[in-house]
This record gives sequence, C-alpha cells and structure tokens, in this order.
Amino acid sequence: MSGLLALLDDVAAIAKVAAASLDDVVGQAAKAGAKAAGAVIDDAAVTPKYIHGFEASRELPIVWRIAKGSFKNKLVFLLPVALLLSSFAPWAIMPLLMLGGCYLCFEGAEKIHHAVFPHAVHEEEGAIPDDPAHLEEQKAAGAIKTDFILSAEIMTIALAAIPTGNIWMQAAVLAAVGIGITVLVYGSVALIVKADDVGLHMADNGRLGMTRSLGRGIVKAMPGFLHVLTLVGTAAMLWVGGSIVIHGLDVLGLPWLYEQIHAVALMVGHAVPQQMEAAMEWLTTAAIDGVLGVALGLVLIPIVTRIITPLWRAVAGLRGA
Repeated sequence: MSGLLALLDDVAAIAKVAAASLDDVVGQAAKAGAKAAGAVIDDAAVTPKYIHGFEASRELPIVWRIAKGSFKNKLVFLLPVALLLSSFAPWAIMPLLMLGGCYLCFEGAEKIHHAVFPHAVHEEEGAIPDDPAHLEEQKAAGAIKTDFILSAEIMTIALAAIPTGNIWMQAAVLAAVGIGITVLVYGSVALIVKADDVGLHMADNGRLGMTRSLGRGIVKAMPGFLHVLTLVGTAAMLWVGGSIVIHGLDVLGLPWLYEQIHAVALMVGHAVPQQMEAAMEWLTTAAIDGVLGVALGLVLIPIVTRIITPLWRAVAGLRGA
C-alpha cells in the first residue's frame, strides 16, 4: 500500500510539473503572439482577396487549403529554422527581425502609395477564366507564398519574445503560436468570406422582419468592414515594422532614435491627466513608430521594385531555364 501511495504521489508531482509547463507554454505563446499582432492582422486582411470571385461552394475549401499550407509553412519549415537560429546563431535573430520589420514597412507604404497613385488595371479583378480549377490552384499557391513571408515574420517575432534556454520549451511555444495564430487567422477569414452568404440567407429566409433586416445590414456592411480591416492591417504593419526596426537599432547599439521617441512620449504623457498618462505614452510611441515606418517603407519602394525584384526575377528565370 505504501508503494502504491508513493507511486500516486510521484504521478501527482509529475502532473503538477506538466500542468505548470503547459501554463508556461500557453502564457509565453500568448505574449509572443501578441507581439506579432501587426503581421497577424495583415494576414487576415490580405487572404480574403485570394478567395474573391469564386463560387460560394469553393470558398471554404480554398480557405482550408491555404490554412493547411500555412500550418506546413510554420511547423514544417519555419519552426526548425527558428530553433536552429536560436541554438547556433542567436546573433542573427535581431537582424532577421529587423529585415522582417523593413518588409512590413515596405508592404504598408506600398499599399498607401497604390492608394494615392493607383496603377492602371489591365485585367478585371475577380474575373474567372474558362478553367476555374487552374485559377484556384494559382490563387491558393499565391496565398500560401504570401503566408510564408508573413509566417516567417510572425515566427521570428515570437522567437525573439521567448526566453532563451530550454529548446523544448521554445519548440512548444513556437508550435503553440503557429497553431493558435493559424486557427485564429483562417477561422476569421472563413467567417469573413461567408458573412455575405449568411447575410443573404437571413435576408431571404428569415422568419422575422428583424432577422431579414439584420441580414441585409450584414450584406451592406461587409464591403465597408473589409475596407476598415485593410486600413487597420496597413496601420498595424507600419506600426509594428517601425517599432521592430527602432528597437533593433537600440539593441544593436544605436539607441539615439529609440531614446528620442521615448523622451517625446514621456513629455506627452506628463502633459495629460495621470489616468491617461500610460495610454498617451503608448499612443505617442506607436504613432511615431508608424510615421517612421511609412518613411522607411517609402524609401524602400524604389529599392525593392527597381533593384531587388528584377534581380530576383532574373535569378528565378535562370533557375527555370
């Protein structure tokens, strides 16, 4: 009996350790995931355009196909690379993070540039060719490639937010971040792309006038909602991208810009009532980070479009030859 009680004590102790470890993983994953908010919002904002124009019956299968590609990007490709970097080249994490921040600034600034100076459209967006299956293949592949870039940024941001030391803990946290964010993003995308259909069903088949009115309201509101989501995603990209670059400069021994922004935020915070001080300091810092993110992105647009992209296409063309 004493042996059985001792065994039960050991099992209980192991269970407590496992529960504590699980709590640590969930807690660290939540903190790391929050750091990647800008890339997450942009991922949710970008993906619906890849589903636009298809039959309603194909929307959810396409979302699921892209989601599976996202799981593969994060868990099969990016997670092992992140762990290798953490173990053998931790010095490279911050430069890579800053490179990802520059990409976010470029993407955000490019969206603003396109909105201010729209390019001529040569093809009608959303047009479905005679072979919808081929278009679906192309759209899904394009979405998965875009997801890879955003997933790389998400995983790098998460890795930088995880305490170093236990590689298994890092792996568990990164896996939790990857799974949780993918479920969140593509669950949200599925709800967004089907909202029109739900609204139409409610408008046509609702038994109550209130239900039908709500359905019509959903249908009318979706274009505006998608526009707002795009704006929020762009703003988040610029804020997060600028913040990453500025923080990276501070970590790499160039603290001047970070210190100046911090000083301005403190000054603004002291100018408002104490109850609003912390919020105003955060808003001021985020606003300055976002403005600097726009400036950096605008500088990067000609570099990327006129130098990096042509070189990349030339290299890809040589490989395909």
